[in-house]
Amino acid sequence: MTNDVIFIIGNVLSCVKPERELMSAKITFLKQCLEEVLYRHLEQKLAQAIAAFLRKRYPAATLPKIVIEQPPKVELGDFAVPLFPFAKPLRSAPLKIAESIRTEIGNIEGIAEMNVASPGYLNVKIDRAWMAAALASDRKPAAERPSGKILVEHTSINPNKAAHIGHLRNAILGDTFVRLLRYAGREVDVQNYIDNTGVQVADVVVGFTYLEKKTRAEIEALTRRPRFDYYCWDLYARVSQWYEQDGQNQQARAETLHAIEDASSETAAIADLISSAVLRRHLETMGRLDIEYDFLPRESEILHLHFWDAAFAKLKDAGVLTYETEGKNTGCWVMRRAGTGKVENTEDTGDAQEISEEDQKVIVRSNGTVGYVGKDIAYHLWKFGLLGRDFGYRKFYRYPNNHECWISAVRGELHHPHFGGVSEIYNVIDARQSEAQSTVIEALRELGHKEAADHYTHFSYEMVALTPRCAAELGYTLSEEDKMRSYIEVSGRKGFGVKADDLIDQLVISAKREVDSRHPQLADDERQDIATQIAIGALRFFMLKFTKQSVIAFDFKDALSFEGETGPYAQYAVVRANSIFKKGEVDLDGFCGSLGQSISADELAKFFSRENGDEFWELWLAAGKTSYIVDQCISTTEPAHLAKHAFELAQLFNTFYHRHPILTEPDEKKKQFLLATVALVRRELIRILEVTGVTVPPVM
Repeated sequence: MTNDVIFIIGNVLSCVKPERELMSAKITFLKQCLEEVLYRHLEQKLAQAIAAFLRKRYPAATLPKIVIEQPPKVELGDFAVPLFPFAKPLRSAPLKIAESIRTEIGNIEGIAEMNVASPGYLNVKIDRAWMAAALASDRKPAAERPSGKILVEHTSINPNKAAHIGHLRNAILGDTFVRLLRYAGREVDVQNYIDNTGVQVADVVVGFTYLEKKTRAEIEALTRRPRFDYYCWDLYARVSQWYEQDGQNQQARAETLHAIEDASSETAAIADLISSAVLRRHLETMGRLDIEYDFLPRESEILHLHFWDAAFAKLKDAGVLTYETEGKNTGCWVMRRAGTGKVENTEDTGDAQEISEEDQKVIVRSNGTVGYVGKDIAYHLWKFGLLGRDFGYRKFYRYPNNHECWISAVRGELHHPHFGGVSEIYNVIDARQSEAQSTVIEALRELGHKEAADHYTHFSYEMVALTPRCAAELGYTLSEEDKMRSYIEVSGRKGFGVKADDLIDQLVISAKREVDSRHPQLADDERQDIATQIAIGALRFFMLKFTKQSVIAFDFKDALSFEGETGPYAQYAVVRANSIFKKGEVDLDGFCGSLGQSISADELAKFFSRENGDEFWELWLAAGKTSYIVDQCISTTEPAHLAKHAFELAQLFNTFYHRHPILTEPDEKKKQFLLATVALVRRELIRILEVTGVTVPPVM
């Protein structure tokens, strides 16, 4: 497929689709476009040209890496190259090096001008007309992408009760990262690990069988009721209180945990009934946010298919595990705790190196039970295709768009997609699991799978809490001390927290009140749809705008605000752009479809060189950085960069809108340029918001 054909496809798909279809279009068309932003392309070309020039001029010198920065003001340039690191190896002043590059490097396509700036910078300006014409036509040079499938695991909620606000952060971060990877042209599998044999599920089974004394048939009847996960939420909190009343009650947990591991037991059947019903509710909840999964691997199959046995044999054979015969871990199989390092042996005795007691991580307890980390090691060997065993697979859940979600089974269906055997892994798990994740990576490395260990990323993040105001709005009683705190932590065991569906419902209700007041002429179902789009956009954007390592204190008022760094603010910028074309009676699809032909490079050059030229260029340049920001998000595993980009582009556009009377502009050429600017920003904002999982309603 030639680039010209790709460019035409991009224009057709982004501009000719009906508005409602455009807003919900999937990232797949962007993948087909082999997109790589011109800004990034020029940055790389500039760095390569400077490096080649310096190597030729100074063949004997060892050159540091070319670093390209962004100047503080667009009028200074679009790139800034600091040359201080070159002073010592080249034995020349930075200003002198910059001057030699400026005068001798020659022409670079897309670069218009170079200037030397104290104390040692080379400021570079892009050929504005060249790049703007390419942006208008949606022309992007094809980029090479690494081969191999990527696996992103996220959400991974214990299937014992309703999802809460903290789970939403995990799911939104994970889903957005999947969208980022697909935008960048990568093949991605989405998995949601289900711990259906752990303590949390056992506690709910205890609640049903010990506290409520219900039979399997009675429990099955309850699972068919709406929001069965809410019932389990309350029961889980009651079980925690029951344990606190008498320590002997915890014996019920131990017995239940043991019984669940026996696949043939009645207790295991009850646990499977409960966990499957709650899991379906979780999928429905996340479906409200347009979050989908491909495969649901369950811990029960890891146990019953003996994944751990296979991994255990590999770990022992490689000497990764050591059996302890003394000290506090007597009778346990342990490995070195990640990050403690090894002591070099002075002689080769052929024996496993002894691990000090404080550096030991217990993998198998003295009673023979394997801990969470051990099962996780086995699971990740399967992910990379290194275990030598596989799950059975069966269909579990079909989304409204007919996408099939599969679940692990002991004996599955004959025909199924291939899962596992991936080249890269990203695990979206909160920061409290850092040590466990590091231990799994270390186990892979010790087994000799260095490449796999290097392509295993723990995508960590911090917790979500509530502002005191938000907690009070949700009906929780706060002490005077609570009211003075910056945030209130949630606790599932105590029943204190915000259920995900309750939060979404409340956001929709709040948005609906605003939509009702602004658009009473619309039918109620239309207002409900608009309110839902605004609410989901607000929630997703709110969870993304904070960096991963920030604790989020959630607040309804802040999230739903139409001003500031919020989802509705970015949505409103697109709605405003649409309204400009509607009020001006300009054919939106037609204008968008011919954007590259509606204004020439010479005309663009005139507007970028006249009064307000820097302002116009700043907006066009920002619109052209989408893929550059996407690459940054992927390389740093930080989606907050994209949310910030959406806000800044919307902010620049709103400033532009208020300064320039677009539809009343008397100069027809300038009016066409202003409309082209609106169309460009609109197109990029829709793309950016789609990657964040935010759709744009017809009105706000």
